[in-house]
Amino acid sequence: MPDAKTDFEKNLPEKISADPDNAKSIDAVFLFKISGDDGGTWTVNCKDAPGVSEGEAGEADCTLELTSEDWKTISDNPSSAMQLYFQGKLKVSGDAMKATKLQQLLG
Repeated sequence: MPDAKTDFEKNLPEKISADPDNAKSIDAVFLFKISGDDGGTWTVNCKDAPGVSEGEAGEADCTLELTSEDWKTISDNPSSAMQLYFQGKLKVSGDAMKATKLQQLLG
């Protein structure tokens, strides 16, 4: 079970670079704010320049806030995000409909 730091610094950038057109089809910039031991803040650009950068980079279409434990749950099972959202464990601000497209990147 990878931690958030590994996912955002290695796994997601590899997925995006392997298929940048898939990332671009999501057409959004996401800001992830993950709290906990291996948390951090990352910007995932699935719009004009697909990739992942540490910190807040540019204007995000959608911001997602969650704990590192809940990130592990989503990382293992992307479809669990909706359940975490309804439990109040995943906070989404901005264009929440864009967040539903993340499954095609995470899955």
